[in-house]
Amino acid sequence: MTLSETWQSPIAPGLSWYQATAGERPVYPSLDGSRSADVAIIGGGYTGLQAAYNLAKGGVSVVLIEAERFGDGASGRNGGQLGTGQRWWPEELEETLGYERSKALFDLAERAKHNLLDFAAANGIEIDYMPGQMNVAHKRAYRKSYIANAEVAASRYDYPHLRFMDEEETRERMGSNRFFFGVRDTGTGHIHPLKLLIGLARVAQAAGAMIFEMTRATAIRQSGGKTLIDTAAGTITADRVLIACNGYIGNLEPVTSGHVMPLRSFIGATVPLDKFPTILPGGEAVADSRFVVRYFRKSKDGRLLFGGREAYTADNPRDIKQHIGRQIAEVYPALKDIEISHAWGGSVGITMTRQPFVREVMPGVTSIGGYSGHGVMLANYCGKLYADMVLGGSTDLDLFRGLDIPAFPGGGRLRAPLLFLALTWFALRDRF
Repeated sequence: MTLSETWQSPIAPGLSWYQATAGERPVYPSLDGSRSADVAIIGGGYTGLQAAYNLAKGGVSVVLIEAERFGDGASGRNGGQLGTGQRWWPEELEETLGYERSKALFDLAERAKHNLLDFAAANGIEIDYMPGQMNVAHKRAYRKSYIANAEVAASRYDYPHLRFMDEEETRERMGSNRFFFGVRDTGTGHIHPLKLLIGLARVAQAAGAMIFEMTRATAIRQSGGKTLIDTAAGTITADRVLIACNGYIGNLEPVTSGHVMPLRSFIGATVPLDKFPTILPGGEAVADSRFVVRYFRKSKDGRLLFGGREAYTADNPRDIKQHIGRQIAEVYPALKDIEISHAWGGSVGITMTRQPFVREVMPGVTSIGGYSGHGVMLANYCGKLYADMVLGGSTDLDLFRGLDIPAFPGGGRLRAPLLFLALTWFALRDRF
């Protein structure tokens, strides 16, 4: 039994190009009664499924529930870029964390990158990997920091794959004169995120994890040294619990919802750019220097996949295609009339510091999320690191656990309006 290409997610708008091209998307059962396990996981994205796979492979009994279909959340609908390092450049992290911790976090991200690619290859998951990424500047004032980024990466972080691009090279590699210069990264790339998610669910189930779709957790409570997760279909009882809901945490767990905020982002896929060979001729992914980032890349079949958000638009614009089309035309005026075949959106989980939130929110209950747009690598790896922690292996998860992630101000009632105002201010600063 397979999921139709026309399946409309109830938690995210639009039909994605990923869904139309992912191939077979199996349907998994819903929970049909109470269960007990060593570990229970709430959330069937990259983090939850990687944790389930690695725990099951290590001989731990695990039950995972997902409120919707696997892939309906950010893991199946994101921009697909792997990036390098953490959300902030390493020299920026040095200013607050110092060199030693910044270097440790950079090295962890490199392990995350290699682990993802190795995992896909070892398990026969075709993720449409394409090499290369460019970070490009929309303001001339950033020139010194872009030059320094490539130099610091090589001299202090043992990463020789970044190189500064001047205006001419940037224009040629982008096929656009909208940006002034940039940094090209040949040590990373981009993928088809839903294909990875589909393969991950398959592998997790094959390893022995009990995974269930369309099963929403309604409450988390503790009794007699155990943690109980209530659902409409029964109660899951476990010694440990991983909350991996990210931007879809809602009101399920108050500590997480106070620290991880959902932010809508939207992507449009054009028809193949056969008549525009000068646009991204090298096939690299791109992220620009705006605080409200615009991110785009070409797919293997030559489409432009363009993502972004204007902070002062509604959470779900009435016409995502028009919304994305305006942004495409700003970068590529020749594409102002290009047909957008697919357009979709979803929620990314962000934190105040744009660093992952990892915390024990109740005894034996760990919450992980808030990857802030850097989750393709980090969400997968954090799932593995959680399993390592349970199995007594790597302690790398402590690098995130030790970060100071403040809660969003204003409490539940004011967090969303304050975030809206802040993002609108940053969007205006980006523009003017």
